[in-house]
Amino acid sequence: MSRTIEEAVREKYGAVAASSLSNEHEGVRGVAEAFGYTAEELASIPAGANMGLSCGNPTATANLRPGEVVVDLGSGGGLDVFLAARKVGPTGRAIGIDMTPEMLDRARANAGRQGLANVEFIESTIDRLPLPDASADCVISNCVINLAPDKQAVLREIARVLKPGGRVAVSDIALKRPLPPEIGNDLLAYVGCIAGAILIDDYVAGLKAAGFSAVEVIDTKRDLNAYAKVESQAGCCSPPAADPSSPRLPVVSGSCCADESGAAVHTGLAELLRKYDVNEFASSVQVYAIKP
Repeated sequence: MSRTIEEAVREKYGAVAASSLSNEHEGVRGVAEAFGYTAEELASIPAGANMGLSCGNPTATANLRPGEVVVDLGSGGGLDVFLAARKVGPTGRAIGIDMTPEMLDRARANAGRQGLANVEFIESTIDRLPLPDASADCVISNCVINLAPDKQAVLREIARVLKPGGRVAVSDIALKRPLPPEIGNDLLAYVGCIAGAILIDDYVAGLKAAGFSAVEVIDTKRDLNAYAKVESQAGCCSPPAADPSSPRLPVVSGSCCADESGAAVHTGLAELLRKYDVNEFASSVQVYAIKP
């Protein structure tokens, strides 16, 4: 089952990376702002680094300092890597880890446009990081750990690569209570960052089991429907002009996003979210922890 999930996640996010979704689309930009990015931050990065996939802004709370090494798990188009790179400066380093070749291509192209010499993007899953022990000052991530089939392995890897005193500053989706089976057992809901989420208490327990101290998982109270609307846009398409009746979100035709069965990739998730208010079950959370 975990292999099926990994393949589905890679396929979906590869399609998003191949699309023209970017900060130039009002809906994409609006979602990033809804989850904590400032207009100034978004204007400072290449437009293609933001595809509306965030559920928080980990660089805003990571307290990054000049000269530090920061690792971004599931770095996508490079949004958080580029923001982190500016904070750690030329004596620091920002490393993005992603398992999707199309995302890595997009991120590296964005890095070329930025002209930043202190960034690197590496292809890998996040449960087996190709980094030395005790090599990072801070690990960040943005709505990605919930997608990992073996979350405890991810947390152990974070602990391994952090230096003593290193810290975790992660934005993620976690559950306030168990999901209805119709959502919890749905693969499209998993890929859409909902069904793979774990309970907040389990997140805390998992971090402690991995050896972390000062663990906090804080509900940001942000409206997850903003994220769900982006997920229900068929991400593999290039959104046309915005619907005048809904100025924040582009209208997307499903015809270019059909899978082999002819069903739109995100239709199943969209149908489920019309039946349930995801905010009743899940939260955008900020995750903090220290490696002793």
